[in-house]
Amino acid sequence: MFTLRNKNYRPLAGFAAMFLAFSTGLRLVLLIISFKNADLTILAFLRIFGFGLLFDIGVASFFLLPYGMYLLILPPRWSGSLLNRIVTPVFFFLGTLILMFSFFAEFTFWLEFESRFNFIAVDYLVYTYEVVRNINESYPLPVLISCMVAVTGIITWAFAYSGIFRSAYFGVTPFSKRAGFFIGLLSVAGIYATFIGNGLPERGRNRYQDELAKAGIYSFFSAFRNNELNFDHFYYLMDDKEAFATIRDALQEPNSQFLRDGASIWRRIRNKGPEMHPNVILVTIESLSADFLARFGNRQHLTPVLDSLARENVVFDSMYATGTRTVRGMEALSLAVPPTPGSSIVRRPGNANLSTVGALFRSKGYTTSFLYGGDGFFDNMNAFFGNNGYNIIDKGRNLVLGDRFNASRTQIPDSLIHFSNAWGICDEDLYAAVIRDAGEQYRRGKPFFDFVMTTSNHRPFTYPDGKVGYPSGSGREGAVQYTDYAIGQFLEAARKEPWFSNTVFVFVADHCASSAGKNEIDVAKYHIPAIICNLPNMHPDSIQQRCSQIDLFPTLFGLLSWNYNSNLYGLDVRQPGYHPRILLGTYQKLAYMENDSMIILSPQRRVETMRYSTVNDSQSPIPADDRIVHKATAYYQTAYRLFKNGGLREGRQ
Repeated sequence: MFTLRNKNYRPLAGFAAMFLAFSTGLRLVLLIISFKNADLTILAFLRIFGFGLLFDIGVASFFLLPYGMYLLILPPRWSGSLLNRIVTPVFFFLGTLILMFSFFAEFTFWLEFESRFNFIAVDYLVYTYEVVRNINESYPLPVLISCMVAVTGIITWAFAYSGIFRSAYFGVTPFSKRAGFFIGLLSVAGIYATFIGNGLPERGRNRYQDELAKAGIYSFFSAFRNNELNFDHFYYLMDDKEAFATIRDALQEPNSQFLRDGASIWRRIRNKGPEMHPNVILVTIESLSADFLARFGNRQHLTPVLDSLARENVVFDSMYATGTRTVRGMEALSLAVPPTPGSSIVRRPGNANLSTVGALFRSKGYTTSFLYGGDGFFDNMNAFFGNNGYNIIDKGRNLVLGDRFNASRTQIPDSLIHFSNAWGICDEDLYAAVIRDAGEQYRRGKPFFDFVMTTSNHRPFTYPDGKVGYPSGSGREGAVQYTDYAIGQFLEAARKEPWFSNTVFVFVADHCASSAGKNEIDVAKYHIPAIICNLPNMHPDSIQQRCSQIDLFPTLFGLLSWNYNSNLYGLDVRQPGYHPRILLGTYQKLAYMENDSMIILSPQRRVETMRYSTVNDSQSPIPADDRIVHKATAYYQTAYRLFKNGGLREGRQ
């Protein structure tokens, strides 16, 4: 072998052999633990360890790349230098220590979930404090770390004693061979990264066999990349036919008719009266909890503008966000779909050409744009909106690799920018860009729909000085007050524009403040304000029914008397027979609440039934109601199924 004829590469070859041996041993241990459930046969055994070796080779290639690069650039005359005598064993020690920790983590993860790493493991990165505390309470962490370091030290000493490191100090491999080896190693890693998906073994009939055939580290990075948790593997399931029958019954409205039978929610919505086609500007406000508004009990006078708008327009008094992240709010507002486990669809592969709210606007002759005061490359926002037909207007870098989509992109000009921080420009400057773009669209003679995402109500809570009573950077209260002030300035400037009288403004939060990072469902932390302003021929109205963020646009379309084909899970809450319900999620837990009954679905197929009290925001266990459990499951199971099989794509009706 190449690595054995060239002394420089003996530590690298030794590390690879050690990794393959340890990984195979771990796979064998996990198989023994789950032997009863694995339905093992000789063919299954060969399949598990055959696929396992395939994935282990991929992981090894990634681990070897850094040291391979080091050997590529190390001149042969430096092989015996002090630098190499330090770097080589240090590389080996650190790599081995990482393996020891990952193998232990895989072992404990399997004991709890009987699975290789998945999005739950990725999710644990978000909850580092809780996870480290849990490990420390479950295991003697100082002893554990000391043992791992000691084992790693013994392995490193054994390799040094065998002379593998020493032989590397006398290697004289020429550059051509070093380059050839590195290119080969890089090619192998590239093939794995591009063509060998983690789902390759998931074609068997036994989930334990599929999971054992994987490699933990490979699965971890696959979950990180795909941002999802497999609903079928980890959540309570019902028969698909029953699930779709249940959800179709839940989505049936007096003015709707399903267009297809079976596994579809496509339906025709018909509303009375002539259709109205005003311009629509959706302002999605960063982290604006309902309890910041005086309307919902706040006494700090932070939002006089929004409180005034709520009195004079159509306001949702009991709307709840679907999640705790901006991209989850974007998912709810653009797709009107329940949150599925893992991260938002906005951040997942395969999220182009979906049946978005923007697609409905375009079917009515609108142009659609996404406007963001920061760099939309963050959280995959530009790619999602761009690949779903929105023009992009943001304050980001010029087009870069990986930021390509099927729409135009325009940078907000520097002439409009007077203040910015790490997240982007201040809300006033963003609204100036909105007004500028609205004027351009108006002059072209087409109605427009703008999806605007603000940033000022986000840490570090900085904004232009002298605008509100709180100094810039002093905390959340000042940022909320500035957010409200900027909305007032925006509407005042918009009133001077010729397009104002024919423009509907929608103000809604993406999620609540201080909600991210909580793994339990806290209903009060999902209550958000939502106001529809400047509707044609509309008097002030308070919508009291409890509803979800996904219901905002179906309700607006009803107010505009639109007839359209819908693939949305949202409902027009003003329709007769609407049954109040909300859908809430974290990365792992999915909740459905109807009246005061809340169903919580979580990994390991757990189903909890709670009674929720609005009086003290408390939850108490109650006996399960099968009807509500099935409805909750149907919402999430069908949403997951439709996204995975392309049923949420535009034009699939």
